[in-house]
Amino acid sequence: MARILFVDDDAAFREMAADILTKAGYEVIAEHHFTGALKVLDSRERIDLLLTDISMPQSINGFALARMARMRRPDLRVLYISGNPPAPTEDGSKILLKPIGRAQLLEEVRGGGRWRLRSEEHTSELQSRFGI
Repeated sequence: MARILFVDDDAAFREMAADILTKAGYEVIAEHHFTGALKVLDSRERIDLLLTDISMPQSINGFALARMARMRRPDLRVLYISGNPPAPTEDGSKILLKPIGRAQLLEEVRGGGRWRLRSEEHTSELQSRFGI
């Protein structure tokens, strides 16, 4: 069973998405703030995916969290979620836009090899999709 560290400051969305993932057979560790996420990352717990919101008021953003996470676990896969059309990610990882449905969330979480696109491909995708 894959273990997902899910970080989002929106309690309702965090609970809904964690429920979807749990019912699909994933083990989910849900955190609302980067400090809790870093404690998990500093532990010996296996984490297969960091699923993080980009914009978290009262906290660092998801990009900074991913950088800190990868300093601890260089091979950690990251999938971002955002409520706003974002700028390209620093590492070429995929960004899911809220609201996100059950089927899309599960498809993206299952799509391991597609989480990391080459940066130039990802930038072109976002430019065409959002006019960035």
